[in-house]
Amino acid sequence: MENSLLQTRPADASPGWWSGSFRSIFRKLIASQIRLTRKFDEHLPSHHLVDGNADFIDNLVPLYTLAGAVVYDIGGGKNPLIDAERKAQLDLKIIGLDIDAGELAAAPPGRYDHTICANIVSYHGARDADLVICQALLEHVLDTGQALEAIASILKPGGQALLFVPSRNAVYARINLLLPQKLKERILFGIYPQMRRSQGFPARYDRCTPAALEALALRNGLRAVERRVYYQSDYFRFCFPVHAFWRLWVLLYRILAGDQAAETFSLVLRKEEGVAG
Repeated sequence: MENSLLQTRPADASPGWWSGSFRSIFRKLIASQIRLTRKFDEHLPSHHLVDGNADFIDNLVPLYTLAGAVVYDIGGGKNPLIDAERKAQLDLKIIGLDIDAGELAAAPPGRYDHTICANIVSYHGARDADLVICQALLEHVLDTGQALEAIASILKPGGQALLFVPSRNAVYARINLLLPQKLKERILFGIYPQMRRSQGFPARYDRCTPAALEALALRNGLRAVERRVYYQSDYFRFCFPVHAFWRLWVLLYRILAGDQAAETFSLVLRKEEGVAG
């Protein structure tokens, strides 16, 4: 029967009809869950809604970027943090340092004045930087102590490092440490395909908490002059019950652990005068 309720697909549909239809339904389901989670979040304290990465890029970095500065963008690769307009406006000299030469080569022309292909863990700098920017890199290195030692060697005395770091204590970080890399990528990119450009690198979270990094920094002559903590992330928006449970957990964890309960955090470190390296 041509019009039977048992008909599984339109007669003129392509062989990929089912997969395309399923993807469409799946995307709509995810979108509905995201809307629910945003409604739920309206009832939370405002400081739990600050996007740490956006605050770092839009507020913290401009605050500490002075005209004529020598700036090292560590781990920025093909996505330099400072845009061309601001670079020209402040007459900045920007050096890109990344472990991947291909990433550096893919950066927009003119955004870096010079590039260095090196592993930050083993790099030794020339003490010529006024400012170091390190956005969402330290969670990927094997030894954050060695990375901070390298950052100290890059900075002039009195120079400053701006770090944005996902915390080891975050629920998503703990899950990330447990799951195999390939499985993590399939789940993450299946739910959030737009993250393929900036996410998916193996993460280790070595001593990536506010207190631990500040202590490591101090051992390398870098004193924390500002700390910002954030309790916002979007990883669990695909499922409202999971997101709601996570939000309640973070509220409780913050009462118990304070800043150590942060999902992400930013640090401003200043190299003390007289420090060698």
